[in-house]
Amino acid sequence: MTAQPGFPLSASPIALEERYGAANYLPLPVVLSRGEGVHLWAQDGKRYIDMMSAYSAVSFGHGHPRLVEALVAQAQQLAVISRAFHSDRLGPFLERLCTLTGMDRALPMNSGAEAVETALKAARKWGYTVKGIPEGRAQVIVAANNFAGRTTTIVGFSTEPQYRQGFGPFAPGFVTVPFGDAAALEAAITPDTCAFLVEPIQGEAGIVVPPAGYLRAVRELCTRHGVLMICDEIQTGLGRTGRLLACDHEGVRPDGLTLGKALGGGLLPVSAFLAREDVMAVFTPGDHGSTFGGSPLAAAVGDAALRVLVEEKLAERAAAQGELLMERLAALRHPAIVDVRGKGLLVGVEIDPAFATARQVCEGLMEEGVLTKDTHGTVVRLAPPLVIGAREIDDAVAALGRVLARLG
Repeated sequence: MTAQPGFPLSASPIALEERYGAANYLPLPVVLSRGEGVHLWAQDGKRYIDMMSAYSAVSFGHGHPRLVEALVAQAQQLAVISRAFHSDRLGPFLERLCTLTGMDRALPMNSGAEAVETALKAARKWGYTVKGIPEGRAQVIVAANNFAGRTTTIVGFSTEPQYRQGFGPFAPGFVTVPFGDAAALEAAITPDTCAFLVEPIQGEAGIVVPPAGYLRAVRELCTRHGVLMICDEIQTGLGRTGRLLACDHEGVRPDGLTLGKALGGGLLPVSAFLAREDVMAVFTPGDHGSTFGGSPLAAAVGDAALRVLVEEKLAERAAAQGELLMERLAALRHPAIVDVRGKGLLVGVEIDPAFATARQVCEGLMEEGVLTKDTHGTVVRLAPPLVIGAREIDDAVAALGRVLARLG
């Protein structure tokens, strides 16, 4: 490779990213080179506590030995084949996934956005072929402040102006209602409504927890009106909130379910759309697919991740450690903290904007050896790997206290 004039190959990783990458992220100025468990190490050797876990993608910790072993063993055996053939890994993975979640069938994909796109296709075709909605009129209801990915269809039903600006025209067929308002949902349902897509807890919106009983009310409304209830559990699922699924807190079983992030064990992008029998039955050969979705490598890692989740009781651990985290945060009693909310190890700390931005708090935490990210400028996300211990929680909260004291 030949260096360009005035830009040596020895430039820093940050400089190289800024020169050759798209400016679609604004990372904190830290260069990470290694991870293990709940810790990350920078290129200069400094160790950090990971309080973000890549939006739940690293729920089981960095480099979990069982997951790395599964990845390496399968990569050496058979990594990718066409879905024109069967593999010895996909069937067992799908069986475990459906058995754990109580769903009838699963369709594997790669990213969370792909799982949501799959759910939308299934919901529309179900609306036409099963519910009898006239062709071209199917509507999907979504919640305001949702975040389901960044494809053009998905940003088209976002209520965040930045996600939409400059990317239209958008696909029609989406109706927005306030999150947490069951009455508004019922008022929006028409004979053309095929599905309601909802996050049990809104992550990107700032860890927004709906009122108690909301999901049960949604379930009743969807059943009564013949509407599919599709839960987007890409961030909240697989133990993050202290239960296998966040909708389990209210004893609700959706008609469709999207999973991702943690399903790849922090090693691969693995996602899936799961649904009851009649919903998945709308797909016939050629209707949908993915080159890498359901590959032997993805299936082996996903299957190993599910086994680790259950055998190491990580959902139970998230519930216990989440209680500890909330207790420690409540004990800070700092006037800059407007609210602390969440479930399990999905917690948002809302910062008074008159005091500081959440980005400033995250920059201060970085200096203290704690890494995480702000959301919407006012909320600090605290969502560490589920393997985090009490000592790391104490250290992270103590660091937050020092940052707030310093900023104040």
